[in-house]
Amino acid sequence: MFTLFKPTQFELRHKNAQFANAVRSGKKAVKPSRYEQLSKRSPVSMWALGMILFVVRNVAVLFELARLIFL
Repeated sequence: MFTLFKPTQFELRHKNAQFANAVRSGKKAVKPSRYEQLSKRSPVSMWALGMILFVVRNVAVLFELARLIFL
């Protein structure tokens, strides 16, 4: 129901403390924190990983060709 009063700062702190305690006790947070989102993110983007794999594969092919030609 729509209320006309604004919660006090004490009420906000109390609700935040209750929510934090519930999350710490094992209940799932509704929305993961920014720190959790960043900790799950890979430090290397998919584009950079693709470029690294492309270069490594081509270097391996070049070495194999050099081995077949010169040995």
